[in-house]
Amino acid sequence: MTTKSGSFELPEILSQIKGPEDVKALPADKLDDLCEEIRHTLIHSLARTGGHLGPNLGVVELTLAMHRVFDSPEDKFLFDVSHQGYVHKMLTGRADTIHTIRTPGGLNGFLLRTESEHDCYGAGHAGTALSAALGMASARDLKGDDNHVVAVAGDAAFTCGPTLEAMNNIAETTKKFIVVLNDNEWSIDRNVGAMAKYFNALQTHPTFSSVRNKAAEFVGKIGGEGVRKFAHKIERNTKNLILPNVLFEKFGLHYYGPIDGHDLPLLIKTFEHLKTRDEPVILHIITEKGRGYKPALANPGKFHGLGTYKVEDGSTAAAGNPTYSELFGRAVTDFAKEDKSITAITAAMPGGTKLEIFKKELPERYFDVGIAEEHAALFACGHATQGLRPFLAIYSTFMQRAIDMIIHDIALQNLPVRMCMDRGGLSGDDGPTHHGLFDIAYLSGIPGLIHMQPKDEDEFIDMLWTMANHDDGPTAIRYPRGAGIGAKPKEKPVLLEIGKGEVLQDGSDVAVIALGHMYETALETVKKLEDLGHSVALINPRFIKPLDAELIASYAEKCKVVVTMEDHVLNNGFGASVLELLSDRGIHTPVERIGWPDEFIDHGKVEELRERHGLTSSHTVAQAQKHL
Repeated sequence: MTTKSGSFELPEILSQIKGPEDVKALPADKLDDLCEEIRHTLIHSLARTGGHLGPNLGVVELTLAMHRVFDSPEDKFLFDVSHQGYVHKMLTGRADTIHTIRTPGGLNGFLLRTESEHDCYGAGHAGTALSAALGMASARDLKGDDNHVVAVAGDAAFTCGPTLEAMNNIAETTKKFIVVLNDNEWSIDRNVGAMAKYFNALQTHPTFSSVRNKAAEFVGKIGGEGVRKFAHKIERNTKNLILPNVLFEKFGLHYYGPIDGHDLPLLIKTFEHLKTRDEPVILHIITEKGRGYKPALANPGKFHGLGTYKVEDGSTAAAGNPTYSELFGRAVTDFAKEDKSITAITAAMPGGTKLEIFKKELPERYFDVGIAEEHAALFACGHATQGLRPFLAIYSTFMQRAIDMIIHDIALQNLPVRMCMDRGGLSGDDGPTHHGLFDIAYLSGIPGLIHMQPKDEDEFIDMLWTMANHDDGPTAIRYPRGAGIGAKPKEKPVLLEIGKGEVLQDGSDVAVIALGHMYETALETVKKLEDLGHSVALINPRFIKPLDAELIASYAEKCKVVVTMEDHVLNNGFGASVLELLSDRGIHTPVERIGWPDEFIDHGKVEELRERHGLTSSHTVAQAQKHL
């Protein structure tokens, strides 16, 4: 039996879950069936919308146990990144709209404070949950309240600086705090580094597991508070013999685990016990990313987050033109084969940035530092000081985290670090936490930094080649998510002259200066303006910084209006730089700027969002005509 919700059918038990109180009221013998229904719903609904399938399939029992034991929204649940929050949404009254996730007007793909009272903290980037949760716990203590705060973080988040900084303060800040370490060996890609190896050792050490089992049996048979304390002392000392310096105990957190994160009765029983503890605790659970769906288990990286797919086999639509990411991975790898000084660095994104190509073919010069963008930038600095040519590939939205290192360490020392910002521009379905709409603003004020954006794939490779050969200071490039227009790169790239734009078409009425992948919209704009009888110049600026000042000023002086187009916020964006340039030169030609407004842009399809906010040829023509 199923219940229809719009065009999507919910299974019988799940259709009755309108909030956490229904989870608590459900008979215990129905919980396993509910887990199965949740997985079935996730697999079938995300096949239509895309989304973070693998992570959510892995936290079904965990999320259900939390809502069974704790009382949301009075008790606070914080999910690090929160891409694994779909199950939480379903159990808090949003199951009937889960099929709308990441679609225009539908549920957000991450937790969102404005979406539900049960989403106590919005997220989207890793490493935020423990610090924010500790702040909530501290506020609770100051107010004299007694609710629980539970922070759920994947093992990859424990390589983040903020997570470690929070752990350093927990024991000094509060006595009532629960951390759940959800250990599945993956973030977006397989986790790397000492912390990942440490967690794996905790999972797999046979002696440790045996000691835990014996301690549990001992407590179960004998009982009593004194015996429990004695058992814990034996257990703790034995752990330290086996694994010197058990990390969490040294931070002042009582460590529990590792336990099976899919054993629902055990999870419920454990949470019921942890509720009674008057000390900070960390529960280490082992989960399986993609559990319950064979394609996701077979390919965890692909099913971390993906577009639409076929439920039967998990297959996705055939690719068309290569994406900018794929072109980047291939080009930098090819450059590095000829130039042994080139290295590639990423922060847990080998698949997203396509540096997996570099990793496979030149593994000795490939470095994945984990979710640690600040460290990645400093690591690249170290390479640059020693004569290497590092390419640092990080999404625009994540490069924000390294801004101090970009200013203080890269630019101030004039180091030739090559910053490659994937997803520069709107990121569509992922929403405001992942849009790359601020990098021009946060880089444009940095002295000596060169910043560029290509209009097509061929120019993209030329720009990467120019960066590879530029050793006199830092360079940056922004490029969009997805494929370009199909401009096939030349057999051999050419060096571009720094700070020089390109006149694609001359004109005397309107000067359209279109940055990067606004090129196609600009072509439509030019055609429409010409059909109205206007003479239109089309300029490809290529360089955001330094601007081709002479070129832009010359067209501003001879045209009636200048139009700038960018996939970036207007405040402190490319158009703002053009305005400053013309103002400084005393040129008073009106400038119409096309870009994103001073607000956080919602999730949705790129075309629809552009239509809504005026990043279209029709709107651009209307703005230009006001001055003609």
